[in-house]
Amino acid sequence: AAATSKWSSEQDKLFEKALAGWEDKCDDPEGVAGSRWEAVAALVPGKTAADVRAHYELLLRDISSIEAGLIALPCYSPRDALLVKDSSLALDKKLGLPSSSCSKAQDQERRKGIPWTEDEHRLFLLGLEKFGKGDWRSISRNFVVSRTPTQVASHAQKYFIRLNSIHKDKRRTSIHDITSVN
Repeated sequence: AAATSKWSSEQDKLFEKALAGWEDKCDDPEGVAGSRWEAVAALVPGKTAADVRAHYELLLRDISSIEAGLIALPCYSPRDALLVKDSSLALDKKLGLPSSSCSKAQDQERRKGIPWTEDEHRLFLLGLEKFGKGDWRSISRNFVVSRTPTQVASHAQKYFIRLNSIHKDKRRTSIHDITSVN
C-alpha cells in the first residue's frame, strides 16, 4: 500500500527538500538503522518511513529512465521557472533550509553546443559497442566522460540518423561518418 498511496504536490516537494537537506547534513546519506527515512517522514505530514522509502525507490527508477533517454523532459516557459523558484524559496524557509536558487541551466540562456571531437566520437563508438544502443548513462560515465548522458543520447540520435540517411553521396562529410574506432 505504501508504494500506491497518493502524494500531493506539497508532500512531494516536502519529501524532495527533506531528502536533499538530509543528504547535505549527513556524512552517511543511507543513514543508520533507517533513521534517514524516519527523519524524512517526520517532515512529510501523513507519510511513514516506509512510505518515504518506497517513494524514494520510485524516484530512483524514474531518474534512471530519464537518464537512459526513455522519458522526455518537459519544456517549461520562463514564467513556470519563476513560479517554481518562488515556491521553492517558500518551501526552503518553511523547512528551515538555506535558500536554494534555480540551477545554472535555468538561469542561463540556451547556448549552442560544443562540437564533438573525433576522439570523443571514437570513445562513443567503443561505449556503443560495449553497452549497446540506449545505455547513454553508462557510455557517458565509462567512455565519453566529458559529455553528459543527454549529450551522448543527442549525439547518438544524430549518428544513427546519419547512418541511415538515404542520400549518402549528396552530403558533406561529418564526424558521424566515422563508424569504427580504427
